Amino acid sequence: MIKVAILTVSDSCFQQKREDISGQTIKDLLADDKFEICEYKIVADEHQNIKEALLYFSDELKADIALTTGGTGFGPRDVTPEATIEVCQKMVPGLAEAMRLAGLKKTKKAILSRSVAAIRGNTLIINLPGSPKGVKESLEAILDVLPHAVDMMHGAGH
Repeated sequence: MIKVAILTVSDSCFQQKREDISGQTIKDLLADDKFEICEYKIVADEHQNIKEALLYFSDELKADIALTTGGTGFGPRDVTPEATIEVCQKMVPGLAEAMRLAGLKKTKKAILSRSVAAIRGNTLIINLPGSPKGVKESLEAILDVLPHAVDMMHGAGH
C-alpha cells in the first residue's frame, strides 16, 4: 500500500466557510487497493502552515506521497509551490509538466498553473490545482505512474 497524505490549502475551507470538495476528489480518485490515506489536513493559505504540514507528512508520518490542492495560482496568497520548493531536495518537473499538458488539452488556462512536484526524503510531494475539475484532470494524468515513482524513490530500479 502506498501511504498518501492530503493537504488542502484554502482560507475558506480552513475557516469552514466552504466544503473541501477538492480534497474529497483526491480521496475519490485513489484506488483503495493501491493507496491508503494516512492523513488529511486543511490549512490556510499561509507559507509557514503549508511548510509545517509538508514537513510533518514527510518527516514524521513518512508518507510515500503528499498531495496538495490549492494555492497554485497567481493570487497574492497562492504560495503552495514556494513552500513545497523550500522543503524539498529534488525537483520532479515531468509530473508537473504532464499535469499542465493534460490540462492544456481542455483549456489554455492550464498553462497558468504553478504546480510543482518534488521529493523530500522518501516523500513525493505533488501540488494539484484548487478546483475539483483541475484536481481530477491533473491527478488522472499522472496516477498510473505514481506506484513506479514510489518504488524508484525507495530504491527499486527503472
